Amino acid sequence: MKRIANQSIGIAQGDDVLFSDFEDGGEMWTGQGPRERRKNLKFSEPFKVAPSVHVSLSMWDMDSATNARADVTAEKITANGFEVVFRTWGDTRVARARIRWMAIGAVAHKDDWELY
Repeated sequence: MKRIANQSIGIAQGDDVLFSDFEDGGEMWTGQGPRERRKNLKFSEPFKVAPSVHVSLSMWDMDSATNARADVTAEKITANGFEVVFRTWGDTRVARARIRWMAIGAVAHKDDWELY
């Protein structure tokens, strides 16, 4: 469990299109085997330390003739942002995907002291 010992807690959230491969014949739509997309996302304001980040698919457009396989996660989380990672594999064909995310953590407060 992550405990946040601070008088100010910040919540940042967003909704971002990760890719749209259907229109231009991208590898997520036409590819075979493992495929991965990464996207760097920045918070509008920094947290004091790396926050807890939750990501989920808010839209996915998959080929109905193949298996639907997807893994979405947050990696390289810092006080300023994170990297969202979408993976698929096998015969799965993904036309497009969008994610929704939320970050919760300590933020600076006007009464915070910096001694050194």
